Amino acid sequence: MLNYSKGKIYKAWTFNGQAPGPLIVVNEGDTLHFTLKNMDPAMPHSMDFHAVHASPSKDFADVMPNKSGTFTYPANNPGVFMYHCGTKPVLAHIANGMHGMIIVKPKSGYPTDKEVDREFVLIQNEWYKYNDMDDFQNGVPSYVVFSTKALKAGDRNTNGDTFTLKEKPLVAKVGDKVRIYIENVGPNEVSSFHVVGTVLDDVYIDGNPNNHLKGLQTVMLPASGGAVVEFTVTRPGSYSIVSHQFNQAQKGAVAILKVTETGEDDGAETNGH
Repeated sequence: MLNYSKGKIYKAWTFNGQAPGPLIVVNEGDTLHFTLKNMDPAMPHSMDFHAVHASPSKDFADVMPNKSGTFTYPANNPGVFMYHCGTKPVLAHIANGMHGMIIVKPKSGYPTDKEVDREFVLIQNEWYKYNDMDDFQNGVPSYVVFSTKALKAGDRNTNGDTFTLKEKPLVAKVGDKVRIYIENVGPNEVSSFHVVGTVLDDVYIDGNPNNHLKGLQTVMLPASGGAVVEFTVTRPGSYSIVSHQFNQAQKGAVAILKVTETGEDDGAETNGH
């Protein structure tokens, strides 16, 4: 059961009890050895990694209830990718919560690595009426939300909700260059990713260092699209991180980055969109 808005509960379908699922981080050139243990007694599930070259009919095959399947594939393309259950109907499995992010770190890094002071992960997803295929197909999301996942020990893991990253914001120090790994797992909406109060100095579309753009105000993320975005925070205050499709922000797609002189949360109330 997932509390996705104050007083609102969703009986999510999950990987490892999280929605979005756990962050996976590997290095370019690694081989993934992945085992899916299907603890659902009623239906098959599977795993579709956008980060790999594979035979979908074999490597993303359904795993039957109460069974396990092990799959192996190379991760040769650097970037920020989506993973999700690929069992029919795929829309239902993604919309009910079976999605997440995999980062394949580039072998030679990013050209801006030495400039970055802090790193965070953000994932955008949508919530609809519970397990309602008509709403999934023809409706609009009731909520559009952000979550964060742990890149290192001590970082937070949150589920996709409308309130956690406002009440307990991300924190940075005045002068920091901040990197965010961002993924829009959809399943249906495009995201217009924007950080209020700054300019995106460096952007790597889909997290690939070859796709390097500079000086953007907003990054368009299709459903399943990702990016690495970097920006500098020059003054203390509350920086809203939003989808600039403001109907989505109104439905919950807002996180707060609190910037202080010390880089610690000073306990002051945050203000944001």
